[in-house]
Amino acid sequence: MGDSRARWEGDTLVVETTNFTDKVYERRVSNTVFGASRTMQLVERFRRIDADTLDYRFTVTDPATFAAPWTAVIPMTAMEGPIYEYACHEGNYSMENMLRGARNKERSR
Repeated sequence: MGDSRARWEGDTLVVETTNFTDKVYERRVSNTVFGASRTMQLVERFRRIDADTLDYRFTVTDPATFAAPWTAVIPMTAMEGPIYEYACHEGNYSMENMLRGARNKERSR
């Protein structure tokens, strides 16, 4: 949803994203507005910790929305089997029904 540029800093892949589309600017939940400004910058860092773990951290900088930049850190561990990106899966809205149908089919066996 923006312009991303990547570079290596030693053993860390750094991805900087700016120029976000207006899809990130405003979300309304009840009467509360969430979102970001047009000047938001996202910096993501990916670094391999060991054979099964990536250190993923991202920093959001948006002075118009937040008093200070903030960072989140998420360890990503290897999993067996296929991984499906939810954002690209057809029928995102019907996922609940597809899973319910599969569980019913398993129980009927």
